[in-house]
Amino acid sequence: MEITSRSKLFDVLNTYPTLEEKIIRLAPPFANLKNPVLRRTVGQLATLEQVARIGKMDVTELVNTLRREVGLPEIRTDTPVAVSILQRVESDPDWISGEPQFIVNGTELLQQGEVPLQHINHLLPQLQPQRFILLITDFEPTPMIETMQKQKRRVYHKVHPNDARVHLTYIAAQENSG
Repeated sequence: MEITSRSKLFDVLNTYPTLEEKIIRLAPPFANLKNPVLRRTVGQLATLEQVARIGKMDVTELVNTLRREVGLPEIRTDTPVAVSILQRVESDPDWISGEPQFIVNGTELLQQGEVPLQHINHLLPQLQPQRFILLITDFEPTPMIETMQKQKRRVYHKVHPNDARVHLTYIAAQENSG
């Protein structure tokens, strides 16, 4: 299970019961989690974002603390969004020339508990000929790439030349168009 700001407390605790003590230490108002009835009711309503707010702490700090505790990688919030200054290099396909029509910060969407694929699919019909969507993530989005390939979209992925933690995935219209 992924731990994001939108994760329900109940789901997090069911998947990772060892986090109960950590959450209570970080957000003392949630000490009532030890009561099974309150745990079910409060836990099913409260998201980690709400836990952070009630515990007066930064939501990203809470989420990453819990993720570290269970061995998940931290969610980065510093993934750059403005990468339009990147020049196409000779090994890049010709179709990624120019500015992207849309830039989607997939890392940020995942942190918010959203699915980048849904955003990409929403933007694709709006894509003008000869333009592309740039998806920025902190990992290679293999499932997204495979889905776009199955839809016969043009897809190109590379690691940012100046920051190996940033992955750039370019998505364009149908392979046979334009």
